[in-house]
Amino acid sequence: MLSDGEASAHLGVGARSGVPVDEVLALVDAVLREAGLSRTAVRSLGTLDARAAEPGIAGAAALLGVPVRGFAAEELAAVSVPHPSARPLAATGTASVAEAAALLAAGTEPGADAGVVVAPGTGEPAAPPARARAVLLVPKRKTRRATCALAASVPVRSHEDAPGARLLPRTHGYIAGEPGSPPTIPTPHTTAAMDMHTHTDAHDLRHHGDAEVRDEKLIDLAVNVRTDTPPDWLRRRIADSLTGLAAYPDGRVARAAVAERHDLPADRVLLTAGAAEAFVLLARALPARRPVVVHPQFTEPEAALRDAGHAVDRVLLREEDGFRLDPAAVPEDADLVVIGNPTNPTSVLHPAASIAALARPGRTLVVDEAFMDAVPGERESLAGRTDVPGLVVLRSLTKTWGLAGLRIGYVLAAPGTIADLERAQPLWPVSTPALVAAEACMSRAALAEAEHAAHRIGVERAHLLAGLAEFDEVRTVAGAEGPFVLVRIDGADAVRERLRSLGFAARRGDTFPGLDRNWLRLAVRDRATTNRFLQALDQALLMGG
Repeated sequence: MLSDGEASAHLGVGARSGVPVDEVLALVDAVLREAGLSRTAVRSLGTLDARAAEPGIAGAAALLGVPVRGFAAEELAAVSVPHPSARPLAATGTASVAEAAALLAAGTEPGADAGVVVAPGTGEPAAPPARARAVLLVPKRKTRRATCALAASVPVRSHEDAPGARLLPRTHGYIAGEPGSPPTIPTPHTTAAMDMHTHTDAHDLRHHGDAEVRDEKLIDLAVNVRTDTPPDWLRRRIADSLTGLAAYPDGRVARAAVAERHDLPADRVLLTAGAAEAFVLLARALPARRPVVVHPQFTEPEAALRDAGHAVDRVLLREEDGFRLDPAAVPEDADLVVIGNPTNPTSVLHPAASIAALARPGRTLVVDEAFMDAVPGERESLAGRTDVPGLVVLRSLTKTWGLAGLRIGYVLAAPGTIADLERAQPLWPVSTPALVAAEACMSRAALAEAEHAAHRIGVERAHLLAGLAEFDEVRTVAGAEGPFVLVRIDGADAVRERLRSLGFAARRGDTFPGLDRNWLRLAVRDRATTNRFLQALDQALLMGG
């Protein structure tokens, strides 16, 4: 991990004309937080030379106390960036101003023509940094009018061969994972093993599928919420609840309904504002000396643990094993283990016996079953089990019922654990409409509808997988059981951008630990939508040659 004392961090910023200073600074601060650095670690701010005098960029650099470095478009274009985009390529001649500028600024050598370096407030050229290795710490992040990336400049010593990405000759550029390119950071594991790095790596744990479709009209294969939801009957129940908004929420009826649905006493149930709140409660309320997260999986549990000050270890499951769980890969002294089932994004459904084998006295075993109701019969579910020590099962009503905007989920655990989590909750954490929805979704009719939807998803998933099998370039993870599939395509990040230009949003895979830029997650949709997507995928692959 780079600390403020040893880091030489360089920002790359791309921006539209008129972007305000506050928007640039807010984005910069978010990128620095992701890297675990403060503003004092920043040495320069790089951008397109035509934007160097933009008040929002120049003002942000002045407040940071660093020079603005303006690079010519042809210099930026010579850098093969890890996360290219078609829009900036058309506008500026580089596929990412932010990433290219950050890497150029971090890897400048003495005497290299690396762009104009202007000392803040003086207008005079500043001295370029020493010869260094350039490491992309945070890939581009964006707001409506700005993008930002962060690279580190690690000094080269003649006797040292430190891990990291060496700055290649400018004609080679830098793109993770391509032949002749430097290794990504951290080096991917080839076995299901402990990843002991402190994680300031390129995985954006806060990136979720909704970011792929926000502010753009695209056909959505990035978000795993079932289409045409919520159903009309559920909409009416929620709408009828609005007449009671003057009263404080009372969750007793909904809690009892969830308990009855799983044949549990009510003191084993906690209603939450979506499963995401449950991850935060677990991270804050439960003691953990050595938490372990099994990846690839939903990244919010690890993000919540890290935000609560925990040092998190990872177990990375292997592609060659079909991303299947080997309980022996989890260290014996782990006192909190988190795993998804079926797992997002791999769509693997682990046997209940394999997950239960992770239980130990003194260990909390958290199983995220947010997509279990999309599995016919909910086979392999541990919800309702009281014989597994330390078991905590999380459920969400977001996916099957289309309630992402309402925020409703629940936790099933031993009464003592539920009490600990409840004490960490704010008062009235779940709104009255969400409580009404929870109660309604526990009815026999609703459960029958969910079961029917699960069978329908299975049929549509088979159709999607059959279509994907026609492409030699596409490899799917076998045995998918969730409402989504995970696919590997060489250069999938570029394919994803081409799909966007064709009107389709797919979920990028490189934000999941254990995956890289060559992975995409695709939501299962109806047959007509899938057929249109397969045609677009064919075009996107042809566009790449």
